[in-house]
Amino acid sequence: MSSRQSPKVAVIMGGPSAEREVSLSSGRECAAALRGEGFEVIEIDAGADLCAHLRDAAPDVVFNALHGRYGEDGCVQGLLEWLRIPYTHSGVLASALAMDKEKTKEVYRAAGLPVVESRLARREEVEAGHVLAPPYVVKPYNEGSSVGVYIVREGSNAPRLSAEMPAVVMVEAYAPGRELTCTVMGDRAFCVTDILTDGWYDYDAKYKAGGSRHVCPAEIPDEIAAACRDYALRAHAALGCRGVSRTDFRWDEGRGLDGLILLETNTQPGMTPTSLSPEQARAEGITFGRFVAWMVEDASCDR
Repeated sequence: MSSRQSPKVAVIMGGPSAEREVSLSSGRECAAALRGEGFEVIEIDAGADLCAHLRDAAPDVVFNALHGRYGEDGCVQGLLEWLRIPYTHSGVLASALAMDKEKTKEVYRAAGLPVVESRLARREEVEAGHVLAPPYVVKPYNEGSSVGVYIVREGSNAPRLSAEMPAVVMVEAYAPGRELTCTVMGDRAFCVTDILTDGWYDYDAKYKAGGSRHVCPAEIPDEIAAACRDYALRAHAALGCRGVSRTDFRWDEGRGLDGLILLETNTQPGMTPTSLSPEQARAEGITFGRFVAWMVEDASCDR
């Protein structure tokens, strides 16, 4: 980072992924908070001309507020490494690994972290018959924010997937229970959030006002809360994450600790008004402004 007293920060947001609108919301929130912390801030909607915009802006740091493909999968991280501009969140390899849900599970398994059975399958195979015994979930293996999630119940036919679904999808055993999540900031795990919804924790439940209710800290046994924090830290380290990440869990409370499994790790957690990581930071006594300022201070190349 530059030795300027107040570094110039370019907040990159938007982009071409399915999560563009969420990214724009995250980026605007972060830009406003960083200005409130005294930083000089430039907002950039990341398109094909991103490299030219960054060269013109000449920022000291890039705050990566992109979500989904191209911004969260190692692509923009590689560009920033090439330009030698320090940036927030995880580097190329960790971003690529965490964005690929099946690769993530392979890393989890190697680290001794609990996951459910899963496999990749072509969409025509999924539509032709049950790839796994129901109940199971079908979803893209390289998107986030519950984009294109199908739950196949016992007694249901094989699903018909929308045209927007990719040629290869992830099929994983359905994990019953409560939706829990835990943010990691550097080497510190925050408190756990219990996410309550009327149905599946889908895109609307995540980002629309009133779509879900968050209990933070979660009202769960100390053993489960401690395990979530431990697993989140271990997942962060095993994937090689940097800065802030958030790991999501399902917990079947009738099975105790054996009912806790990891779903995925988000290397670019949402920063919208309804997002989980800022809420957990507040519960830990960290203001939103201080939270995003820490990410800028933590920024570097070679992540």
